[in-house]
Amino acid sequence: MREALFKTVKCIGLISGFVGLLLSACGYQFSSRSDSFPKDIHTVYVEPFINGTREIGLDKELTSALRSQFFRRGDLRVVDQADHADAIITGVVRAFERHVATVNRQDEVLQYESALTLDASLRRREPNQILWRTQGTRLTEIHSGSRAAVVTTSSAFKSGTTLSAADVRGFTDIQLTEDENRAARTQLLETFAEELYQRLMEMF
Repeated sequence: MREALFKTVKCIGLISGFVGLLLSACGYQFSSRSDSFPKDIHTVYVEPFINGTREIGLDKELTSALRSQFFRRGDLRVVDQADHADAIITGVVRAFERHVATVNRQDEVLQYESALTLDASLRRREPNQILWRTQGTRLTEIHSGSRAAVVTTSSAFKSGTTLSAADVRGFTDIQLTEDENRAARTQLLETFAEELYQRLMEMF
């Protein structure tokens, strides 16, 4: 019976692989867009976001992160000029905040909570028509604030910063916090761009 089960599983695997190759050969891709997303929208222009905060470069980083989402997903083709797009994405970064989330018994900051708030919209270029809009969308991210809170063997630490375990031991808490804050900001923008992309494609 075990041999028969193995043959069945192997057969299913071969069939799944064949179907995958067939779909790939036909140029088929699974789309993340919802049924409510306009079928005639194929190209998009991501207009540089307006920065309403004191964080320099935040608008450019978010715009770049959102463009990267479209490039990776492939549901819509990103163009470099608004005149060549079927639809245009615009947005305003309203706020970027960072607060202390947790401290230890010595009142050293262990974790910060960063939050990003923005408005965004998708409009058809011709005729000029708003297709989707979100206002006051907010995303939060928790990140380390001192050496005591950094787990140097974790995948998040290894992928989110260029520091090594030796670097952490040699850094002051202030130096480490600055590096972690930069890494957290990059991760926050990437995560937010991904969520914004999903909301846009699903039209909610």
